[in-house]
Amino acid sequence: MTVDHFATRSRGVLPLADRAADLVGSVIDSSTSLLASQTHDIVRFAMGSPADEAVPLEEFRDIARQVLDHSSMTYGATEGEPVLLKALVDYLAETPDPTSADRVTITAGGMQGLDIACKLFINPGDLVIVESPTYTNGSATALSYGAELLEAPTDQNGLIVEALPELVAAAGRTPKAIYTIPNFQNPAGVTLSLPRRHQLLELAHEWNSVIIDDDPYGLLRFQGEDLPSLQALSPGDPLLFSVRTFSKILAPGLRVGWVDTDPALRQLVINAKQAMDTCTNVPGQHIVAEFIRRGGLDHHLAGLRTEYRRRKDAMQESLRRNLGSRVTTTDPEGGFFLWLTLQGEDARISTRKLFETALAEGVAFIPGPALSPSGKFDDALRLCFASTTPERAEEGIIRLRNAMDRELAALKAGAPV
Repeated sequence: MTVDHFATRSRGVLPLADRAADLVGSVIDSSTSLLASQTHDIVRFAMGSPADEAVPLEEFRDIARQVLDHSSMTYGATEGEPVLLKALVDYLAETPDPTSADRVTITAGGMQGLDIACKLFINPGDLVIVESPTYTNGSATALSYGAELLEAPTDQNGLIVEALPELVAAAGRTPKAIYTIPNFQNPAGVTLSLPRRHQLLELAHEWNSVIIDDDPYGLLRFQGEDLPSLQALSPGDPLLFSVRTFSKILAPGLRVGWVDTDPALRQLVINAKQAMDTCTNVPGQHIVAEFIRRGGLDHHLAGLRTEYRRRKDAMQESLRRNLGSRVTTTDPEGGFFLWLTLQGEDARISTRKLFETALAEGVAFIPGPALSPSGKFDDALRLCFASTTPERAEEGIIRLRNAMDRELAALKAGAPV
């Protein structure tokens, strides 16, 4: 076969799998590459990442030297390194969300946990309830396995669980899974209330639906009272598939997380993971395990909670000072995010178009439609307060105001936006 013949053949239609059409990608993750390509100064409210200065780098460097001197660089156990499983279970035993080693499988971050959940439970055509707005990396994972998504509204108390029976009745079938972020939800920052947690569990059992309980932020409450987790409210519940990660509390680059599941499911979780990557980054697991073993995690979390409360308050004050009644925001008691909704004349602005203008002004955020599978919330946007100092946040909000002014002026002038 000649090279020319191969080239001619290669220009034909590729035999893609049907599921390829449902691989929608992530505006959130793509923002990292987009921002890296910019040459001007940008205040970065877009990516939901800990601040660089919030990562305990010196401790990690010290631990990494020990790990590289004494740990193997070969493959590890798929379920996780024994030292990390023990450190994690021991640590969680002192929290309101204890677990046991036969329930835990270490994953490559929270996203792998979501992928395993969808791989195990979702068939093509299955109905999956997702919050609206939601973390669309999670809903995109369900889509990649052929799910049909049913968006359910949220308010200041999280997912409006009482709306679900009517939505399900209109859909004409019960959901196979319900995807929820119960604490300091991404992107809205809201928390599922205790009555709604009870009601959600009741509905899951009525419908025999798996609750995919995605909780990256639960350890980052900086005000208010802790609420019992879904696991605490329904111990040992086989319909709970809980996804956790160290990405938001230590460092996303470690790519270390875990899932907490019914022990009867654990071997299937391991089988699913073995079809992906054999094992999670072994040195990264040892770094996390030693950090926990040394007692550093509690001190670290206490510092994060104090600092993130300061940053949230500072961003809200800057929004009041610079934008006033032009926007409303949620008021999270933890986590990373504020959800802004444009008001009055500004509500005519498309936040998709505003993103481009704001980027030129030197500030980045995630537009609302990127956080809804059906592209809703064109009058809203997500800001991450965790990764930006108060001084830098002030500059970013001023730049956001300038971008809004430009877009509103163009609307009033009749120009396309």
